[in-house]
Amino acid sequence: MEPQFKKFHFQEIDHIVYFPVGNNSGKYINYKVIVVDRKTATQPDEKWIRLGDFLESPLVEQRYPHTIGYFKVSSGEGINFKPEYLELREIRSIEEFWLFLNAVNL
Repeated sequence: MEPQFKKFHFQEIDHIVYFPVGNNSGKYINYKVIVVDRKTATQPDEKWIRLGDFLESPLVEQRYPHTIGYFKVSSGEGINFKPEYLELREIRSIEEFWLFLNAVNL
């Protein structure tokens, strides 16, 4: 059985953050996630990282605001990647991202 994920697309930097459904607890910053850089075609079977390490990286921290789309299904890959967003938000801080995660019951 394939693991289920909640997926968030950071549009400007074209990264997808995969949250496993039901495998994290505690503070969001310590959640284990998979981050895929779509520009380098890294596959989602890469290593797990701490969410805080990704969000505190210069790539994210120094480039606010971010447009983030929450989605379950996407069609196509590469330049044909077209996620069906359930919700789309512009966030200006890490705290706003936490609110977004709360809103989608993560």
